[in-house]
Amino acid sequence: MDSKVVFNMTICLLGFLILLIHIVNILFKKKRRKDENSLLSFFIFTAFHFALYFTFVLIKEVYTSDPFIISFYTIFYIMNNIEVLLFYLYMSQYMNTVSKSKRIIDIINIVLFSLFVISDIVNIFTRMYFTSTNGVYTRAKLMIISQGYQFVMLVVSLLLVVLDKKLNIREKVSFSLYCVLPAVSIIVQNALSGYAIAYLTMFVSVEILFLFLNVEKNIKIEEDEKKLKEANVKIMMSQIQPHFIYNTLSSISTLITINPKSAQQALDDFSDYLRMNFSSLTETRLIPFANELSHIKTYVGLEQLRFNERLKVVYDIQTLDFSVPPLSVQPIVENAIKHGVIKKEDGGTVKISTYETINAYVVEVEDDGIGFDIDKVDFVSNEHIGLNNVRHRIISMCKGDIILDSKKNQGTKVIISFYKE
Repeated sequence: MDSKVVFNMTICLLGFLILLIHIVNILFKKKRRKDENSLLSFFIFTAFHFALYFTFVLIKEVYTSDPFIISFYTIFYIMNNIEVLLFYLYMSQYMNTVSKSKRIIDIINIVLFSLFVISDIVNIFTRMYFTSTNGVYTRAKLMIISQGYQFVMLVVSLLLVVLDKKLNIREKVSFSLYCVLPAVSIIVQNALSGYAIAYLTMFVSVEILFLFLNVEKNIKIEEDEKKLKEANVKIMMSQIQPHFIYNTLSSISTLITINPKSAQQALDDFSDYLRMNFSSLTETRLIPFANELSHIKTYVGLEQLRFNERLKVVYDIQTLDFSVPPLSVQPIVENAIKHGVIKKEDGGTVKISTYETINAYVVEVEDDGIGFDIDKVDFVSNEHIGLNNVRHRIISMCKGDIILDSKKNQGTKVIISFYKE
């Protein structure tokens, strides 16, 4: 084997083995983002690409018929185009850009890809890109045109990355390098015949992409954990308000002289309520909804000590078989009581419901209180900051969702969806 063959086989084997490690790493992750599924497809195809080229180089050492050479090089030309297409699809999903111009680019991408694949197949009969004589691969004058799709889409991808305002510098560098290096290799490859420069740059680009984005992902995880802890503190502080403690203790104090047994139970409930709030401060795992419901009932019982018949709570619990972040529903119930029904002179009713759909477990908290105009609400104000913090906890801990609907003087309805995996 000459040095070119050894170089080409080494690059392909090394690329295949390292990509295999990345593929296994992604496959065994407990949870994968949508863009990671695209990355997995991209890596699997690239690994197959390396393995196939390695096999081709090995076979070519002992078998060099013209049909064999033309068939394999046609496959590689098409695979190079597929490689760029998969990268573009992964990049698009990662960036998550939705616009009219982006849709036009997507259409142009598919049309160009289809045309160049067809031209690669047509080359079998016309030999306009390359030919084979006595088992020797020979480039034709129009060979550079065959790489037009790759060059155009890598340049377009580079422009999309540079102009995207949501990507940070690390993300822009990793995507840009993948666009630039293969584009440069297209030019260099035409000058250095025999060396698989394109496969070398493909390997280096994929590694840079994976390493940079992996670092970015770890940074985002740390930032999310920090935000989650901050949200936990804010929720806990919003729940343990001095006026609530004072009013509850005052109600228990009054109850002691009237009904000591009920006062003892109320004191136990208040202790449980405080314990749950403090324990949620450091809790980063989901808890059974039954536990959250128990906490809700404890809180409701304490509020009913003060408001008696003015506060009615109805439970329609159709399912308990799911988990939620701690203090994800109780603050919603508290909002419904404090800012809804209790602000009415005659009080009102809060209804708490749960049910299961195909995709999610749903909790609804509905009240017939004073309601409000959603368009005029400041969700970072003290009155509604609890809802904002709960929304962050639900999204960051279990990818859930909250829908809020309220009408002035009619009431408020909050729908919380905890999506199934």
